[in-house]
Amino acid sequence: FQLQASGGGSVQPGGSLRLSCAASGFSLDLYAIGWVRQAPGKVREWVSCISARDGTTYYGDSVKGRFAISRDKVKNMVYLQIDNLKPEDTGVYYCAARQRVCNSGWLQYSDWGQGTLVTVSS
Repeated sequence: FQLQASGGGSVQPGGSLRLSCAASGFSLDLYAIGWVRQAPGKVREWVSCISARDGTTYYGDSVKGRFAISRDKVKNMVYLQIDNLKPEDTGVYYCAARQRVCNSGWLQYSDWGQGTLVTVSS
């Protein structure tokens, strides 16, 4: 059971990034995948999730309209498209899994990948 996030980088405000989460050892039909971020000196914040059964997507209020989560079940990949990046989006982004349904509480995710760093600065 493994999750591996990638795709972070340094971008200017207004830019875009596409984060990827490679899942292995389990099926996306059985596990919901969430993205959780942690800004420097702050607690983790749940930002998005895609459910297992039907791929329903969910977003935190701070990212609605700018973030888009998607998945490719053939490749066992989950993506987070981030547009119109803001300095407050800076942080380490983690992908995490929990059984079947999404939850907006980051503590409810049982399995975590290593994070990928996103830095938004001019």
